[in-house]
Amino acid sequence: MADVRDILELESSPTPEVSKEVILGLRKDGLKKKKEKEVMRRPEGMHRELYALLYSDSNKDLPPLLPTDNVQGYKSVKAKLGMKQVRPWKWMSFTNPARTDGAVLHHWRRTCDQGKEYPFATFNKKIEILKYSDAEYSEHLLCDGWTRLETDTLFDLCHRFDLRWPIIHDRWPSHLASRSMEDLKERYYNVTNTLKKINNLSGPEGKIVNYDADHERRRKQQLIKLWDRTPKQIEEEQQLINELRKIEARKKEREKKTQDLQKLISADTEDARKISKTTKKKLPQTKIAKLDMMPPSLENCTGIKFPDVKSSGVSLRSQRMKLPASLGQKKVKAIEQLLGELNLEMNPMAVEEVCQRFNDLRSDLVLMYDLRTVLLNYVFELQTLKHQCESLMPDKVLEIPEALTINTVEESPSRPRAISEVIDAVATPNTPNRKRKAALEQSNVLRKIKART
Repeated sequence: MADVRDILELESSPTPEVSKEVILGLRKDGLKKKKEKEVMRRPEGMHRELYALLYSDSNKDLPPLLPTDNVQGYKSVKAKLGMKQVRPWKWMSFTNPARTDGAVLHHWRRTCDQGKEYPFATFNKKIEILKYSDAEYSEHLLCDGWTRLETDTLFDLCHRFDLRWPIIHDRWPSHLASRSMEDLKERYYNVTNTLKKINNLSGPEGKIVNYDADHERRRKQQLIKLWDRTPKQIEEEQQLINELRKIEARKKEREKKTQDLQKLISADTEDARKISKTTKKKLPQTKIAKLDMMPPSLENCTGIKFPDVKSSGVSLRSQRMKLPASLGQKKVKAIEQLLGELNLEMNPMAVEEVCQRFNDLRSDLVLMYDLRTVLLNYVFELQTLKHQCESLMPDKVLEIPEALTINTVEESPSRPRAISEVIDAVATPNTPNRKRKAALEQSNVLRKIKART
């Protein structure tokens, strides 16, 4: 309400004081008016905001022309000087051990430090440069393209400038053959490595430095090309980088979609297996026996399909040799037995050539395992059909060709097992070994009984 009165330029009337005595009529003087304070009116034509800035305090005092600081700060704090005696200083001379000219210099120094060594002399670090004799140079250090004078000049500059190669290259004499910084460094490190081998130095002093001058030249050329790029070339390179990022993002998206699709396919196959199991339970026993005797198809004998390791970052080469999870436990056991028979390691060193050949070998072993399984299933089926035919027609004897028979050799502890025996020893998924042997023994017993009768 006060703001509205101020805007309308109306005088504010003071509110009378109301008390209990006034209401009950006990006071005779009635209402007492408060002492009116002198109110400064805003001048005409002056905005209200400006008037509030000029008179912001309750006393309506004018603001100061200069800022004042009444806070107790560092200005009012007096210096607290100790009562100790001041250490005296003296203008004295000194010599720098890093200089070899014996120059005498002067500076201010405490009198207690008089006679002590110059403190900054500890920062004077010198590199020890190996030296060679005439016999060592003539026997071990001769090089085509470098003379004795050039080699001596190089080692002298290295000793003077502590292997600061830009300075050494700048101070290389002009009357000698022009040398690049890489040539100078290559010659120096070759000579020092030879001297270390001759003197049989050990520890940090005997460490061999392998300096590749060609790599250093190529590196500097690449830096020069990078520095000499135009703004247009930089923009094109940035566009290519952005395109590469987009390609990698699309690639990851495709890989994610393929993984999701593989999960759906595996889920569908599991559902199909469950349905086949349920239907197989509902079938009679004769049909189940016929289904068990069905041999696997040759189309499924494809070996091992190793997954391609596709990753944008760093990956181990040994991941290529990892067997896929879809491979059965029986095939993994057969691979281990066959590798043990061939005296090969289960996990060889993951070299580029070894990875591919080892994967091909295991794929061939699995293919041979599958083919052997199919062959045994067909032979077992053939033997079963032969016995059924002989039981129905006792007068006729069917002869199986030798190409369709498998020679089974009895095991002996002195003779090592062959690869075919190892594969035959592993139980097949449809016709296990023990069932096949039991069927063959049963057929042999029936044949002997018929021969006797």
